[in-house]
Amino acid sequence: MCCLTESNKITTDVDSLRSEIRDKSVRVIDVRRESDYKQDHISSAVNLPLAHLLSDDSPERVLTLVNSMGIDDETPVVVYDDTFGALASRVAWTLEYLGHNDVTLLETTYSHWKSLGLENDSTVPEIQKKEHSMKLQPDILATSDYLESVKTRDDVILIDNRERLNFLEQHIPGAISLPYRTLASNDKILRPKEDMKRLLNNRGITGDAEIITYCGSVGTLSGLAYYALKSAELHNAKLYVRSFKEWKKLEKPTEKQEDASYWDLSAE
Repeated sequence: MCCLTESNKITTDVDSLRSEIRDKSVRVIDVRRESDYKQDHISSAVNLPLAHLLSDDSPERVLTLVNSMGIDDETPVVVYDDTFGALASRVAWTLEYLGHNDVTLLETTYSHWKSLGLENDSTVPEIQKKEHSMKLQPDILATSDYLESVKTRDDVILIDNRERLNFLEQHIPGAISLPYRTLASNDKILRPKEDMKRLLNNRGITGDAEIITYCGSVGTLSGLAYYALKSAELHNAKLYVRSFKEWKKLEKPTEKQEDASYWDLSAE
């Protein structure tokens, strides 16, 4: 199974990224809208708006995009957004699926980076195209057919990362609710490792089970959960990229939680 880096690092801290930018040893990807990127961004960052990626996220097109951003197999990549890490997670996962090992999330948002007075500008860097290989990692992808075949197995845990109320109204049978808002800390997109382990453990998400995450439509909220699992050393994780929107469209079975308690309604 593909791992993110040699050390399984999930996020890159602010000081490390500043150092890597000075050394010109990293490719930074800003996944915000082009208009926001052009206004200002982390110095040296290239722009890949999530919507642009999702317009066609076939491996062949993703490979073309990766090459155009000057990323080869050995290039360390750090991805950031201004949306609590969810958009960046979807892009990072896509690179990982393509077979890129060294991709991490910036530990915080761009707004927080700016609030700290750190390096940003409006310069669009000139990029020299590189050649990346394609080594797809099917172990981290769940399709609707795959999910249908494994969702009743005892060694498979299915996690719904949508808002709690969405889960209560309708979800894939057997799923556990883990609202995306519970994954962050005050100033970071993910809780500290031991804190994350406690959160997951309280939900019964532990051990050697295969864990599949899903959200509403395109795998952003569940992408963040995918990296939350990795940060807690639960590496047997898959992302159901097309998520609940596809599941409903295919008229697969769903269930509703009939008797919700106060705890069910809280975001914790």
